[in-house]
Amino acid sequence: MKVIAALHTPGPGLAAALLSPALRAGVAAVGASRLQVNVDDDAVAPAMRFGPGTPITAVVAAWDVADPAALLDVLRPLDADLAAWQVDEREPLVPPVVPDGVRADALANIAFLRRPAAMAHDAWLADWLERHTQVAIDTQGTFGYVQNPVVAALTPGGHDVAGIVEEHFPMAALSDQHAFYGSGGDEAELQRRFTTLMESCARFGASDGLDLVPTSRYVFGLRERS
Repeated sequence: MKVIAALHTPGPGLAAALLSPALRAGVAAVGASRLQVNVDDDAVAPAMRFGPGTPITAVVAAWDVADPAALLDVLRPLDADLAAWQVDEREPLVPPVVPDGVRADALANIAFLRRPAAMAHDAWLADWLERHTQVAIDTQGTFGYVQNPVVAALTPGGHDVAGIVEEHFPMAALSDQHAFYGSGGDEAELQRRFTTLMESCARFGASDGLDLVPTSRYVFGLRERS
């Protein structure tokens, strides 16, 4: 089981705590095989961030979690009001492998998606996973693209989140739209890609009502995955 948690604690102390050996030991002790930490830090400070919810300052993911409640007990000292979800995982673009504890050379954007009330869940999921995926890949300069459909909310907060997506862009995308959209300096192509992407997002409600969090990404292997 993969579990994703969103934390809202401000300040640089959160990143230090999440990247500490003590946190890894706590997560390993509840049986997780892998830990991923994404933090909104100085490295991504110029990036765009928005959303209707309380600002998210970090996102934690753990794999092969047999007891989600035990994992959340490890994380709650860092944010008593965290939100968490059990998710499935798809990797249309597998992110490059990075050594444990090394910051990925990427702007890792994480978006928390909400399903429009008028759209049936199965239709929403199919539109996102089957139709939109290739559009997103074709219109952006991404080299990592991970989709996490929500299976269940694990906390009182976050029941309106239906999917969580992580997209990796070159660091140049912080200040260069052509790097973000992969348009190679061609203004007409940039506008075409932007328009195509926004139209596709609008079809399943991802053009508004979502939380977007720019992050730095770190991964840690905790044991052999089952």
